[in-house]
Amino acid sequence: MRDRGVEVAIVVGAGNIYRGMRGAADGMDRATGDYMGMLATVLNALPLQDALEKAGTDTRVQSALAISEVAEPYIRRRAMRHLEKGRVVIFAGGTGNPFFTTDTAAALRAADIHAEIILMAKNGVEGVYSADPAVDPQAEFLPEITHMEAIERRLRVMDSTALALCMDNGMPLNVFNMDDETNISRIVSGARVGTLVRT
Repeated sequence: MRDRGVEVAIVVGAGNIYRGMRGAADGMDRATGDYMGMLATVLNALPLQDALEKAGTDTRVQSALAISEVAEPYIRRRAMRHLEKGRVVIFAGGTGNPFFTTDTAAALRAADIHAEIILMAKNGVEGVYSADPAVDPQAEFLPEITHMEAIERRLRVMDSTALALCMDNGMPLNVFNMDDETNISRIVSGARVGTLVRT
């Protein structure tokens, strides 16, 4: 994507780390658990940065939580300048606030840096379905849907706060299967892949 001149920012989640800890966190204060999840996103951002730089891509990690020894603080103008210089910016720490998911962080950062679209990678599904395809074999694949339809039908595209933020800012989403390594390249080339969610 960078070789094609596309500016790339990545919001990392931490489901791989935090979901495994959820059982141990039963009964914990919600805000404490959310801060643990935000710190886990930093743990994911650093190896991603290392892998990208080993592949020859200049990167910067910006964190919504103050952790200056390993990441820059999130500063909007600095992030935009990094993008203009061809660096990949990795956003860690979620929004920096409990009760908000990394979906909301993605919607917020995308609006903040004037992104054209959010590419939302999913595990093992081609895009958005009318129901969970793992549970309902009759679930229908939806190649295109509006933000409002997704909210009203309670489709699990992203959380409702993030969807509303995308809708309010006219931010389209392209939900696709990350298991196919060609999908991002195809999307950037203008091919229809997965589900397009737009206002």
